[in-house]
Amino acid sequence: MDVTVVVLCGGRSSRFGRDKTRAPFRGSTVLDHLLAGLPPDWPVVAVGEERRTAREVTWTRESPLFAGPLAAVQAALPRAATTTFVLVAGDMPYAGRAVSELVATLDRNPTVEAVVAADPAGHRQPLLAAYRTDAVRTALPSPTANAPMRRLLDALAVTELALPAAVTADVDEPADLAALDEER
Repeated sequence: MDVTVVVLCGGRSSRFGRDKTRAPFRGSTVLDHLLAGLPPDWPVVAVGEERRTAREVTWTRESPLFAGPLAAVQAALPRAATTTFVLVAGDMPYAGRAVSELVATLDRNPTVEAVVAADPAGHRQPLLAAYRTDAVRTALPSPTANAPMRRLLDALAVTELALPAAVTADVDEPADLAALDEER
């Protein structure tokens, strides 16, 4: 498949108290657990502070630092030489289970420009989604710094894909990590 994975791991983790993507999780870290669950032949661009990971990734940073997910997408796009990219928050350790299904749904719907995960409560998770790269390049708002993701979603033809709670769950606080550690 012609897919790049863009992993966002450059946030402040203020509610967690430290970088949550580096937190220990199931014998590795939250980020490494996510990376291990991704298809092995898809290139990965990680947006955040460069660090050692169990899987080879290409690192980049958003500008200005901590400017939000749209700025991170803008930083990653020059490194996404594929027709499709999957955007994944680095604090979603089980999201790798869903990326192939998101891409397959996008492939089956040629008029759709993004397939966004929806959690069991029906809330959109735009940081777990498959996007057509050229459509995002065209629709990306300017400036991207601190702009809400909905500005991008409002400019694209979007459909949703309902996914299980564990797949769409992210880590905001230490209690979230403990609850996810109990998931299988």
